[in-house]
This record gives sequence, C-alpha cells and structure tokens, in this order.
Amino acid sequence: MRYVVWLLVVALIILHQDLWYWDDRTLVGGFMPITLLWQAGISLGAGFVWFLATIFAWPSDLIEEAQQEAEGGE
Repeated sequence: MRYVVWLLVVALIILHQDLWYWDDRTLVGGFMPITLLWQAGISLGAGFVWFLATIFAWPSDLIEEAQQEAEGGE
C-alpha cells in the first residue's frame, strides 16, 4: 500500500499542472472558474492522500517511540 500512496502523490503532482484549463473561462455553477474548482479538487485529493499516507506509510517505530515517551519510559 505504501507504493500506492507514492503513486497517488506522483499522480497529484502531474494533475496539479492543469495545462488544459489554463485559458478556459468556463464558470461552474455560474460563479466559480473551472480552474479554481480543479485546484479545490486537487487540494481535497491531497488531503485524502495524506490521510492514506498516515495510515499506511507512517513509520511504526515513531508510534512505538511516542507511546514509550507517553508512558514515561525511555
């Protein structure tokens, strides 16, 4: 799953470039430029990928170290 998280990060980096909407003046819902909506989607996607990274790719030794410190041991 760690590799899937990295693959999603790379996908977000590529999708963030949005060259296809750069000159598009389309308004979504009559008020929001499509480029702004695209960036909002990228931001939500980045938050979701970060959530997955903390669940599946976070180093387990950091969790154990934090638990030991919380218990007062070294």
